[in-house]
Amino acid sequence: MTPRFLLFGHDTVECAYYLAPSPSCALSFEQLAVEKEVLKSSKSRHPTALRLGTEEFLLASHGTGSGYPFLLENEAFAIQCGEFNQPNFFVTFRSFALWQFGAVALHARFLRWAESVGYAPYRAERLSRVDFTFDYALPVLDFDEESFVSQAQKDNKHRKNGRAQTFRLGEGPLVLRVYDKCAEITEKSAKTWFFDLWGCTENVWRIEWQARKEWLRRFGLKTFDDLAERQGDLLRYVTHDHTTLRRPSTDSNRSRWPLHPVWADLQARIESLGGLGVLKEIDPKALLDERMMRLAVSVYGYLKRMAAIEGLMKGRSEIGLEESVGVLQARLDALHDPLSWDMDVDRRMTQMRLGQW
Repeated sequence: MTPRFLLFGHDTVECAYYLAPSPSCALSFEQLAVEKEVLKSSKSRHPTALRLGTEEFLLASHGTGSGYPFLLENEAFAIQCGEFNQPNFFVTFRSFALWQFGAVALHARFLRWAESVGYAPYRAERLSRVDFTFDYALPVLDFDEESFVSQAQKDNKHRKNGRAQTFRLGEGPLVLRVYDKCAEITEKSAKTWFFDLWGCTENVWRIEWQARKEWLRRFGLKTFDDLAERQGDLLRYVTHDHTTLRRPSTDSNRSRWPLHPVWADLQARIESLGGLGVLKEIDPKALLDERMMRLAVSVYGYLKRMAAIEGLMKGRSEIGLEESVGVLQARLDALHDPLSWDMDVDRRMTQMRLGQW
């Protein structure tokens, strides 16, 4: 069957920002240090919510592994920052926001936030990582690791139950992953909102190039303006000259094997890259409803276990759903604390609103 192209976009973007405070700067690193110390002293496992300028964030009780003392997170950004770090702000743009709004719009939103707390760039931003992704509906997987012709010196294949799930080529500054995105969503990321963007829930494979600073610089991709104007140059090279997917033939020279239809389509789309970045609206209510259904499935499974335990305790072989709900209700009544309930529900709502699920 012919492969069907579904979506192109950036799934991860990391960028360094060099910002200088104005005399009326409203972002106090001293106050952030106090808030973080209070959080650590309370031994709370949960971050604290605070509003800074135009954005609301969750402040972590710890610094980051890369040496920044503060980590601010919401549904759009993970911001590592420090008064004496250079660069003083390092931002990871979150996948959900990238697919909903796009990288350039999120960059503008971050700069608006910085302005709202009295910071302005004194030099241009510097991109340090961009993940370029192309999603295809592939009803039948008709290639394997031998089908890739690549300059990459390292590669590996991951399988589950004898079925290929991931092909990985390269390491460090440039990595290609071709993988079963539906399996990854089910087993790891839970990004079920992709199903609405694709219009399907199975047999979707992702071609993902992860390019870090070294490769971004080779093609002049330093700023977001460069990304918009020059990403096609990098993608044309990596999909034509660096790695291709081919159909084996009797030719002893693998580079002369015919292109796989997926790769031929990929190359053609990159040639007209300016028309690919279509943003689609993600319905937040549908996402919440899907999360609610997942919780209901989990609770239903626990109810069956409670019914089994109740049956063993009472020496009965049948415990119905209503009786199991009654057993659960009795346990919940004994545990319920109205004050902590209100506080914990409010905290969880804030965390979910700010992107922490």
